Amino acid sequence: MLIVKIHEARGKRVAAVCDSELIGKRFTQDNLQLDLSSRFYAGEEMREESFESIMDGFDVINMVGERAIAVAIKHGLIKEQDVIRISGIPHAQVLNLDPIR
Repeated sequence: MLIVKIHEARGKRVAAVCDSELIGKRFTQDNLQLDLSSRFYAGEEMREESFESIMDGFDVINMVGERAIAVAIKHGLIKEQDVIRISGIPHAQVLNLDPIR
């Protein structure tokens, strides 16, 4: 399962997505940090298939965790080389730069 939080402001939609077992945790490595304890990630539990059905409607998707990243790779939103790891936890962001929607 994934935890998905949808943020909307000024006509933009941002999804914060993380694997459910990571919510509430914090990971640090050198000067990098993933803070999954913040309200930014505190959303609703959702199956991967459910998120797949809505993922095209976002301006930014911030993803953390093996399952979240796998969904984005499966749909061609990112490639493996786009993923960074912080304390072994994969993280990537997708920006939709398409001006026509």
